[in-house]
Amino acid sequence: MEIRSIEFIALSVPLGAGKAYGMSKSLAAGRQSTLVRMTLVDGTVGHGEAWGIPAVNKAYEPLLSSYLKGTDVFDCEHVFSRILARHYHFGIQNGMMSAISGIDMAAKDAMGKLTRLPVCKLIGGQRIDRVPIYASGGYLTETPREDFRPQIEAMAAAGYPAVKIKIGLGPESDEERVAIAREVLGDDVELMADINSNYTLDLALEAMERLRPYRIGWLEEPLSPQDFEGFARLRARATMPIATGEALYTVFDFKRLTDLGAIDILQPDLSLCGGFWQGRKIADLAYANHLRLSPHVWGGAVGLAAGLHYIASLPAYPHSDNIPKPVLLEYDLGANPLRTELLKEPILVKDGFVAVPEGPGLGIEIDEDALARYAVS
Repeated sequence: MEIRSIEFIALSVPLGAGKAYGMSKSLAAGRQSTLVRMTLVDGTVGHGEAWGIPAVNKAYEPLLSSYLKGTDVFDCEHVFSRILARHYHFGIQNGMMSAISGIDMAAKDAMGKLTRLPVCKLIGGQRIDRVPIYASGGYLTETPREDFRPQIEAMAAAGYPAVKIKIGLGPESDEERVAIAREVLGDDVELMADINSNYTLDLALEAMERLRPYRIGWLEEPLSPQDFEGFARLRARATMPIATGEALYTVFDFKRLTDLGAIDILQPDLSLCGGFWQGRKIADLAYANHLRLSPHVWGGAVGLAAGLHYIASLPAYPHSDNIPKPVLLEYDLGANPLRTELLKEPILVKDGFVAVPEGPGLGIEIDEDALARYAVS
């Protein structure tokens, strides 16, 4: 079935005065994303999500659409490869790959609707019908000391079995925040910590030493995404698992990490790394290197749905009946109407799991009223 049109819809939601939240490097005063809408010649519509600045994504729409219009939707991945081969001077660590990511998601959604199959069955088969999550919260704010403990108390009250918090203001601050989180959450909750690439190797090692007593499930993005050799040196001395990958593009970036033995958990973001197209290759890379994987999700509802299908399609290997560390879906707790309001049936957590949508494609339906509220020109 041929592609008739591709449309990029910019979405933006301001959070309001005093409500900014985020990470060690910056706070977000709003949430934004790009919804990709692909329409086939028979009227079938697929949706995807592209990471990054919507205006940049939209700027790629004419170029990418010129390659894809008239293409059979099942042949899109060959077109993506051709685009990268012809336009290699543009690079692949940029908005073009984010735009391709959103298009690939939309194509897989449309393919699922045509075949009446969920995306997970198209990309590897469905192994599970619900996915365990970790709650991503404990954000930095304009008043980080005052706001931190209430966030952790709310997560403890909700009973999340796994939690990730933001650190990265300095090793002493890291220990203070992690100690509070461990005290409030108790010993049974898996606790991860995210530095968001704010450290050099020496600071990461100091932070790791301070956090050793608190049983950290993984230390996320301790170094700059492009410091591949630094990650290798850090992992050689690590006292806890190292995770990274949310800012890496395509399997080629991830291969640099695995070739150096620099990582324990790969974290591709499907709305940035190349969609399911590259996400499957990255999963195969993790498989071949006997490494864990946990996709990064910090966008809207469409990207969250894609993460669900991605995890549901992954094999349990090298495990079988007993899986000591299942692949976790990141579930962002920050205020974000693009996650909570964009779908007619929001994606919700129940008992630490999210059910894989059962309908064809991504199994979601866009709420057009909400889309109109948050779309910007």
